[in-house]
Amino acid sequence: MNTPPVTIPPLPADWPADESAARAVQDALRERVVRDEPGPPPGTGHVTGVDVAYDDERDVVAAAVVVLDGASLDVVEEATAVGRVAFPYVPGLLAFREVPAVLAALGALKADPGLVVCDGYGIAHPRRFGLASHLGVLAGLPTIGVAKNPFTFSYEAPGAARGSAAPLLDGAEEVGSALRTREGVKPVFVSVGHRVTLAAARAHTLHLTPRYRLPETTRRADALCRSALREATADSPRA
Repeated sequence: MNTPPVTIPPLPADWPADESAARAVQDALRERVVRDEPGPPPGTGHVTGVDVAYDDERDVVAAAVVVLDGASLDVVEEATAVGRVAFPYVPGLLAFREVPAVLAALGALKADPGLVVCDGYGIAHPRRFGLASHLGVLAGLPTIGVAKNPFTFSYEAPGAARGSAAPLLDGAEEVGSALRTREGVKPVFVSVGHRVTLAAARAHTLHLTPRYRLPETTRRADALCRSALREATADSPRA
């Protein structure tokens, strides 16, 4: 079920307006991340993909959430939200641009989102608080991050077989996993967001990648947010 786009509501009065304030919020919220809950078993309940697309020339953002049946991976519900970008582009602070739009789209759902899969990072983040962690803490939902690249972190290549994994490292600290979801294809980079263990995050990622490198959640949410952005900006002149 796909609903019309919702409008992102006005930002709360205490929403950070600069880098210093945003980092202070990260520091405060990071303490609330839960890393030792197992989370829902793969293949059960619902699993929801989230993704965001921008038109920076028009200062417009579109977020999409796609709820899948955890067992069949069939679409249960879709929702989108569009509005103004909430924060300037600053590496390491991208969640402040994306969270308001994603929360608005999640709020439009009738279905329980279950586990949320973000196209990005959780604790595999320089400040250990990427989008998946930020969203998980604010929404109270179990979340994981599945990213296309390792950001600033290092790893040894995992084995060529599907399911092979290697630690994603910041120095000696393991912040996630490089996970092979397709034999012989470059890995994805999985990290804990909130209320899920790293082992469970890897298991969910493998369940969500029966045919392609990227999870079905990410593939579907990516297509939907791009479509929503095109529709939202079709009649809007560039700045």
